[in-house]
Amino acid sequence: MNSLNKNPFPARVLYFIRMSNSKLPFSPFVAKGNFVFTSGQVYLTPEGKLLEGTIKEQTHQVMKNLQGVLEKAGVSFTDVVKTTIYLTDMSNYADVNEVYASYFSEPYPARETVCVKELPLGARLEISMIASKG
Repeated sequence: MNSLNKNPFPARVLYFIRMSNSKLPFSPFVAKGNFVFTSGQVYLTPEGKLLEGTIKEQTHQVMKNLQGVLEKAGVSFTDVVKTTIYLTDMSNYADVNEVYASYFSEPYPARETVCVKELPLGARLEISMIASKG
C-alpha cells in the first residue's frame, strides 16, 4: 500500500445491542479520527417499540436514545458539533425545538431541520449527530 492509500484515522466501529435488536446493515455510531457519527435515532423504547405519546415525549425519547449512543462512543451532548433533525410535519418544529434545546447550552451545535415525506417505522421524528472528541 502506498502512502496515498494509508488512512491515518481508520474507522472504529463499535457495536452494542440496538434498542430494537435490529439486524439492519448499519452501526449505531462510527468513530473516525476525533469524530463520532451517530446513526439517526427515532423514539424507540427499550422494548423496541415506537413510544406512543406527544411529539415532546417522543423527542425526549430520541434524545435519551442519542445520549446512550453518545455515551457508548465516549462522548456526550457537550461534544456534539452538528445535528440533523428530520420531521414529517413541520408544525411539530416548535415543540421539537423546545425539547431539543433543553439538552444543550451555548454554543449550540450547528443544525438543520429537514421535512421529509416518511421516516422508518412510521416515525414522525429522527435525529442524528456528529460529535468531536477534543
